[in-house]
Amino acid sequence: MTDAPKADTLTVRDNRTGTEYEIAITDGHIKAADLKQIQAEGQPPLATYDPGFVNTASCRSTVTYIDGDAGILEYRGYPIEQLAENSTYLEVAYLLLNGELPNQQQLDTWVHDVTHHTFVHENLRTLMQGFRYDAHPMGMMQSAVSALSTFYPEAIDFSDKENRDLQITRMIAKMPTLGAWAFRHSQGKPYVYPDNDLSYAENFLAMLFKMSEPKYEADPRLVKALEVLFILHADHEQNCSANAVRSVGSSGVDPYSAVTAGIGALYGPLHGGANEAVLRMLRRIGTKDKVGEFIDGVKNGKERLMGFGHRVYKNYDPRAKIIKKATDDVFEVTGKNPLLEIATELEKIALEDEYFVSRKLYPNVDFYSGLIYEALQFPPEMFTVLFTIPRTSGWLAQWSEMVEDPDNKIARPKQVYVGERTRDFVAMDKR
Repeated sequence: MTDAPKADTLTVRDNRTGTEYEIAITDGHIKAADLKQIQAEGQPPLATYDPGFVNTASCRSTVTYIDGDAGILEYRGYPIEQLAENSTYLEVAYLLLNGELPNQQQLDTWVHDVTHHTFVHENLRTLMQGFRYDAHPMGMMQSAVSALSTFYPEAIDFSDKENRDLQITRMIAKMPTLGAWAFRHSQGKPYVYPDNDLSYAENFLAMLFKMSEPKYEADPRLVKALEVLFILHADHEQNCSANAVRSVGSSGVDPYSAVTAGIGALYGPLHGGANEAVLRMLRRIGTKDKVGEFIDGVKNGKERLMGFGHRVYKNYDPRAKIIKKATDDVFEVTGKNPLLEIATELEKIALEDEYFVSRKLYPNVDFYSGLIYEALQFPPEMFTVLFTIPRTSGWLAQWSEMVEDPDNKIARPKQVYVGERTRDFVAMDKR
């Protein structure tokens, strides 16, 4: 008679050998290494095969919580809806990095420190001016952030928390400057230096759009909309770019190089370029009265519905609801984007159609964000830069958590080898 299995364990029977194993369940997961004890004679220890990490946890984290089925997104336990309504981006960045919302003194010190690190070395300006006139802004950002590691070689010593915090402050402060300069470069306009009298979002808008006026004054509604967009994009759990930051960071490299890996991942159209695809789709539809025809095309496999559905969310993306409201504020200033009418009709039909409802295809954050960026006169190639700037705080929160994690190991996934074995070398004249 065998003992009853313990609670919070998984009993696995290997039908190759008839052996049963008990594997501990902790916080809803099992350790992949515990599967190594399962082994048949002449076979390697058991491992999981999970391309894309569909059901594999790579870390334990306290930064961001997502319940995709319920449509919940929380930063450090705070609902995204409350943060978007009540906070500034820098306040949320502090929360992500430190685990708690700041009191007034902490926030004032944090804002001061970020504000006074927005300038970059003139050599970096020279580097950016050396790019071709048509260089992609994301390529410029990737190169510029990577170059920052050479300006601050002491960043490699991240075991010193004070030094680590300084590098984090520097990077968050300088990202809007680099992003704005990449934008101005593509337009052939002179670079604008930061203005320490302005808030984080106001300063970014000034560096983007200031011309000959002595002082740039952004419309408060645009500032608020940008703050909201930055908050919504600040972090999103273990997505492709966060995973890239953690994976590269696990080698012990400096944070600038780790974040450069995140930028490279975000550069990819499957990660950071979805809102541009939404705009192309809306333009292809053309007019509101052709939405029905387009929906039929999606059902027949002739068209692709962009901006709907998400790898994680199987409900309405909570960020999409907030962005939809922000579009109203932006369009009050800029005038309504004619594509909005098509987007609204498309959303209305899709949310009522059983074909999409049964497949849990709901609008995601990309469905409306592109409309706002376009209304602000950003070219599509700048959309991902506007994603990169706020996401830096999330990447650095993930990186900082990783370097303090006692379980952290250099990323080195297993593979399932399916190639040839033990082949004899063939001389050139016999091949």
